[in-house]
Amino acid sequence: MEKGENRIKQEDCSEDNLGAGILTLTNKRLAFDKTNARIMDFSKHFGETVVDVQLKDVTKVWKEGLLMKKVCFTAKTKDGEHTFKFGVFNTKDWTKTIEKQIAENKNQ
Repeated sequence: MEKGENRIKQEDCSEDNLGAGILTLTNKRLAFDKTNARIMDFSKHFGETVVDVQLKDVTKVWKEGLLMKKVCFTAKTKDGEHTFKFGVFNTKDWTKTIEKQIAENKNQ
């Protein structure tokens, strides 16, 4: 993390196209790190960061799903706009927290 960056929320989850990993929301960005887990010794290791989006680049945040609920966001990346969908436990709280951090980030 950068200087002045604070972790707001973090959860072990899965993204539709990227697979299992850890979603992290800070006061400056959203990041998703791939993980590798082994059942034999119950270990989990961080892999590479595959999503690293500044909050100012997030254009839309929403939640969807009836049984498999997901928090979703669309962001501007170097390859154009991209949509990510994460299966987290409390989609309502994630959505509100992301929107709050985006608003606070705009005011700075």
